[in-house]
Amino acid sequence: MRATQDILQIWRKFNDFPMETITKAWYSQIASDSKQRTVDLMKLHRDKYGTSGNCFDLAIWLIDEVRKNNLNCYAIFTPHSHVAVVVMNEEGSKYLCDLGDQWIEPILIDRNHNEYNEDYLPGFFPGAHIKLKVQANHLVVTYKRPNGKKSNQRFDLTPISDNELLAAGEKTQRKLSTPLLEKRLFLDQQVAHWEFDNYRSFTSFETSREEEIQLVNMEEWANRISNKSGISEEVILKSLRVYSMKHQRK
Repeated sequence: MRATQDILQIWRKFNDFPMETITKAWYSQIASDSKQRTVDLMKLHRDKYGTSGNCFDLAIWLIDEVRKNNLNCYAIFTPHSHVAVVVMNEEGSKYLCDLGDQWIEPILIDRNHNEYNEDYLPGFFPGAHIKLKVQANHLVVTYKRPNGKKSNQRFDLTPISDNELLAAGEKTQRKLSTPLLEKRLFLDQQVAHWEFDNYRSFTSFETSREEEIQLVNMEEWANRISNKSGISEEVILKSLRVYSMKHQRK
């Protein structure tokens, strides 16, 4: 079920990239007709501020990198405005690549491949075992947590055109809900998952979840998030203030 090296060597370039809506709120205050950033602009922001982006940013960036390496790929959607990428290796086998949900590795989704199976598998998603159910036009991923709790996610496997992807990204970038950042932590014995979600933060391990102490103000949160993610504290603080002002206007 693991991806081949031609895909993994591209995927691993993104190992240190968090999924985050910090950049979205920060960039919303910059005058621009388009809120969905180009790959060149995302690269510039990452070099200067340490930012990455939300699931649309990451999918667009990954697609660009895959095509530069002469592999075929396309975006797929869930019913709830989440996007991932299907990448085909040199033999034409298909793999789900989901940076937006911070998967550890891509996973095979060709049900006719001799390595495909629908057992629960470790090592693909931080803090959970996953199993797949691939049908003709959709994929269901089931996540099983250490406490036994299960959840499902459904992808429509219909390929999304580049124009559709950019249009959906533009729409999503203009919507602000709550600040969120998720990041894989590559530890000695496992890959954990750190998350900041609307002024709560915690780390999910293979067998447990550890909540972190609550902080008092935005400056403290900006420092914690920056230390975990590598994003500029100044960018984070500006972003949190945008979310705070939006919340106050409700």
